[in-house]
Amino acid sequence: MRLILGATFAAAVMAVASCADAAAPGSPSGPPAQSGPAFQSGACAGDYTGIANKIECGTLTVDETRGGPSTRRVALPVTIVRASAPKPGAVPVIYLHGGPGGGVVENVGGQLRGEGGSELIAVDQDWIYFDQRGGGVSSPALDCGSAALNDAGPLNEAAAQELIACAQRFQASGVDLSRYNAEEVVKDIQDLRRTLGLNQVDLFGVSYGTRIALAVLQHASEGVRAVVLDSLWTPEAKWAEGGPEMVSDAVKEVFKRCGADAACNAKYPTPAADLDALAGALLSGPQTIKGRVYTADDLGGFLMDATYSGPDARALPATVAKFKAGDMTALDTQMADRSGYNEAQHLTHLCKEEFPFENEAAMRQGAQRDLVSRLLANSMGRYFQVCKAYPVGPPDPVEAQPVSSPLPTLFLSAEIDPGCPPSVAKAAVGRFPKGQLSIIPNATHGVYRGSACARKMIRAFLSDPNAPIDQSCLHPEHDKFTFDLAS
Repeated sequence: MRLILGATFAAAVMAVASCADAAAPGSPSGPPAQSGPAFQSGACAGDYTGIANKIECGTLTVDETRGGPSTRRVALPVTIVRASAPKPGAVPVIYLHGGPGGGVVENVGGQLRGEGGSELIAVDQDWIYFDQRGGGVSSPALDCGSAALNDAGPLNEAAAQELIACAQRFQASGVDLSRYNAEEVVKDIQDLRRTLGLNQVDLFGVSYGTRIALAVLQHASEGVRAVVLDSLWTPEAKWAEGGPEMVSDAVKEVFKRCGADAACNAKYPTPAADLDALAGALLSGPQTIKGRVYTADDLGGFLMDATYSGPDARALPATVAKFKAGDMTALDTQMADRSGYNEAQHLTHLCKEEFPFENEAAMRQGAQRDLVSRLLANSMGRYFQVCKAYPVGPPDPVEAQPVSSPLPTLFLSAEIDPGCPPSVAKAAVGRFPKGQLSIIPNATHGVYRGSACARKMIRAFLSDPNAPIDQSCLHPEHDKFTFDLAS
């Protein structure tokens, strides 16, 4: 569900040689609504230093409220990465970022320069990136500032109140918060396809981007040829109900591998017991450690993020040992940056698409399973409190219904994932007659980033979506979970 964002727009905007000089459209709250969507070339957000691909950028502008009286327009930044070796007849890939509340256009250059970027992105197909409405550097950007929030929920009561006040500010400014959700993003995707003159596209969703891709299949699949779903989240999956247990399960998976690894087990023989001791202390009340106060919410939020991240998961036994010794550096670092989302956009989605179909009491009951799951009960509960302040409109029951599709679809899932566990993908793939599933051993959330094998499978699938994928590359690359044993 989570997506790491790039630098701020103000710091990152630069015009590159391949970007047109035309100015971006006016403020979405300024000019009256036009007759339809419009794409205009413009400057690029992000740093493309050292990138060989041709980069073209612009803005898709659409009505905030299609068919309504509002004159507000929404501006979505778009980045097109042209293929380095175009294949005749190849259709473009539209990349759907996660969150909800994430963004991608500022960090496209980083993806291209990152591990495996040149292996996967825009080799023989153009790749198209855009910030979904309310997310990233779209306008309006539904950013609440510095509220402490991650996928475990608002991490203290002050954050919950900040998020409630934020909704009130956006509503007072005239933003229609009922128009920032998956169904509206689907319409934006189709408008993007049409304004760019594309008959067919492939979809590549990552994390909550998979939920958006499924919404396309559910609401408007015209022009879609094939779909890649990396770290799947489905409409019927429960975010809060079972959420604390999913985090606990991911922690247990890491510690299980430590126990089976001779070096890790020798150096850190009791990570589960050590973590339980800290969790138990924090659940009894806030604890002061070396002059700083920590709460159960703080540790629960940390474990959510740590088990999403490959490097943090590999370091988790060592980190827990440091916690036992009173060294809270890893937790302090995470606590300093717990506002990576455009928080109001995160909530407009979840308050519309997730929590109306979930029960807080059931979540709290399930969270009593063990000490680690108990850490997340209160933060997950605050989601329900905050959603009461978000005027997102009545829920549509279809948003909790399983999706099926005849389109070729590749499902990729990591064995260790506190937000999008493999069970979600296993339950969904059977509804796709042309669906193929690969569970990547010893991997964490967003498998394409850290797995050369996953990237190879994605390239092969997009080259021929109807051919069986070859999973033999999983060995030996994913035969072992390599721990960071630094003390």
